[in-house]
Amino acid sequence: MKQADLKQPETSSGIPVELVYRAEDLEGFNAAAMVGEPGEYPFTRGIQPTMYRGRLWTMRQYAGMGDAEESNKRYKFLLAHGAGAKSRGGLSVAFDLPTQIGYDSDSPLALGEVGKVGVAIDSLEDMQRLFDGIALDTISTSMTINATASILLALYVAVAKRTGAKIKELSGTIQNDILKEYIARGTYIYPVTHAMRLVTDIFAWAADEVPEWNTISISGYHMREAGCTAVQEVAFTLADGMTYVQAAIDAGLDVDSFAPRLSFFFNSHNNLLEEVAKFRAARRMWAQIMREHFDAKKERSWMLRFHTQTAGSTLTAQQPENNVVRTTLQALAAVLGGTQSLHTNGFDEALSLPTENAARIALRTQQILAHESGVAQTVDPLAGSFYVESLTNEIERRAEEYLATIARFDLGGKYGMLRAIERGYVQREIQNAAYGYQQAVDAKEAIVVGVNQFGSEQEVAVPIQRIDEALEGRQVERVRALRARRDAGVHAAALGRVEDAARSGENLMPRIVEAVEAMATVGELADALRRVFGEYRESVVV
Repeated sequence: MKQADLKQPETSSGIPVELVYRAEDLEGFNAAAMVGEPGEYPFTRGIQPTMYRGRLWTMRQYAGMGDAEESNKRYKFLLAHGAGAKSRGGLSVAFDLPTQIGYDSDSPLALGEVGKVGVAIDSLEDMQRLFDGIALDTISTSMTINATASILLALYVAVAKRTGAKIKELSGTIQNDILKEYIARGTYIYPVTHAMRLVTDIFAWAADEVPEWNTISISGYHMREAGCTAVQEVAFTLADGMTYVQAAIDAGLDVDSFAPRLSFFFNSHNNLLEEVAKFRAARRMWAQIMREHFDAKKERSWMLRFHTQTAGSTLTAQQPENNVVRTTLQALAAVLGGTQSLHTNGFDEALSLPTENAARIALRTQQILAHESGVAQTVDPLAGSFYVESLTNEIERRAEEYLATIARFDLGGKYGMLRAIERGYVQREIQNAAYGYQQAVDAKEAIVVGVNQFGSEQEVAVPIQRIDEALEGRQVERVRALRARRDAGVHAAALGRVEDAARSGENLMPRIVEAVEAMATVGELADALRRVFGEYRESVVV
């Protein structure tokens, strides 16, 4: 077949892919300035000069199911099988929906949801059970929590105090990225302005109290799960990041006091080389934004440190064993792209929460990459590839066009992303991308193996992880028993001080820590803030 007769393919972002790439495709590209060396500005090749030779990425397996005891068993199982090997143990906590949106397990609004998509945490006692037998100052804990991030961080610190852990040495991350909730996920509680205040209060408090803690994980992951492209993931994630940095500066914080603890959370999809280029472009763009736009002075303030999770939206219920291959490719892209930590999905997650067997295979996938594949032996092994460098440049160019559009939503240029979200621009861009991809799948222009091509009449049955239906009743009894035996006066006074701080503008974190130590529950604390802040109601944009 002649070259002229070949149909030109595109990446997931619609970037045309040439048949072959040559040196002239990089004409005008200043490699020394734009790529540099690993560990040097602009960090295109990675934030550490030795990368995985110095230390492997943290193998941070995401888990949480049922109640605290059940999740504690899974965490110990993962740690025993090598999660976080050659570094601090790496745990990542999934919370159930009531915990995420600030309702206790006995709330009528929690009925049927307790412990279903993560662990139910109502109180300090639950948090103690969750980490029973795990030394918190020897592990790194990530918590996927946003609207109630301040409360869950306070619970974690309170547990650490009770177990004698060194608070200043606690290591981990709270997601604490509320903007992407309004865009793509929906577990918000408060109006945007008040939600942003909680974010910056955490920045300020944690800088002194838990200096090793990552106070936010600015997340493109969920936007990608909602259907955005790789370019959109970079652009919208960095735009959110710029908004948080500006909000913290406007709250009186020095940029170099909090920027070194910012972290990011990206998705890793199936288009291997586009994903590698995406990570490289994001790192370079953030370095330039922090140094040139925000005038940060510390080198660590320029570094984009990120966690990666393989793409849940690519997992299929049909032929679920194929998901092992998909996850392996996605994990490989994250490693080649220089991730700092990684979660690999269980192959059965299109059907249920992962079984122990699926979780073990997911962890073994990372271990095989680390110890058998050779990809960790050298830094940024794809650098210099005409295609990868060209793709890195093109992703950066297209992402910058999005950032310029977003900036125009606000005449002052400081909070364009907030206005872009309020007007539905970001949501529409993601929805259009998702619709376009689904049309391509329906037309078989995009092939999903085992779904719209290469199907099988004999599907292999896989075991399903099931949550004990009696668990919800037990959790409800626990929270009610806690309320009956706690000191009512101490509890009420602590909640009152939280409300007072919310009204006065005082940093909320010290008051929230006092309240959880007085056995205030997650739902009670969220309600105290609801009484002052109100609740966000999404406007319908057509």
